[in-house]
Amino acid sequence: MGNYIIKVVIADDHEIFRDGLQLMLSKIADIKVVDEACNGLQLVNSVKEHRPDIVLTDIIMPVMDGITAAKNIHTNFPDTGIIALSMFDEEHYIVDMLESGAMGYLLKNADKTEIADAIKTVYVQNPYYCKLTSSRLTRIISSSKFNPYAKMNMPVFTDKEKEVIRFICAEHTNKEIGELMYMSSRTVEGYRARIQEKMKVKSTAGIVIFALKTGLYKFPG
Repeated sequence: MGNYIIKVVIADDHEIFRDGLQLMLSKIADIKVVDEACNGLQLVNSVKEHRPDIVLTDIIMPVMDGITAAKNIHTNFPDTGIIALSMFDEEHYIVDMLESGAMGYLLKNADKTEIADAIKTVYVQNPYYCKLTSSRLTRIISSSKFNPYAKMNMPVFTDKEKEVIRFICAEHTNKEIGELMYMSSRTVEGYRARIQEKMKVKSTAGIVIFALKTGLYKFPG
């Protein structure tokens, strides 16, 4: 990424959460918080003024919610990457955010490393799915309108990689995949890393969503 500083705007109606997030991000060298907002309308105005690279926004906020704000930002400032911040019980809202233009989401209890990872991933226009994504939410996203892979050139996967992808989608662990394919867990881990690199995703949820959206895998039944 070179010496470029990623400019971020945070939106959340809880000042304590905003302060904590800003403090966390201030410790990351190539990320700078340029503004904060306490509702969606303030966020839209902030994006207009500061033209940030990334927006980290809560979903449920007063005056204008995160979904409406995301639609507005995605339409008028398509170069600004949007990451939704959510609670555990907001699965359907997450899908609404993704369909409104967000490229990723994080649970509010994500640690500094994951937040930095999400910001840097969405900054290069790749989707980011929170590491704690449930298999239920993975299925909901997979069947939603959200499809960041629609215009991409499809990477080429070897037959072995396709087999590993199918086992990952069927929720097998590395150990189980190793036993099924007569290879060590470490070898499976190597395959998984190469698959994630080709798909430009960071997690199991990312692999499954990519595979379902591009037709590499279909849920049985």
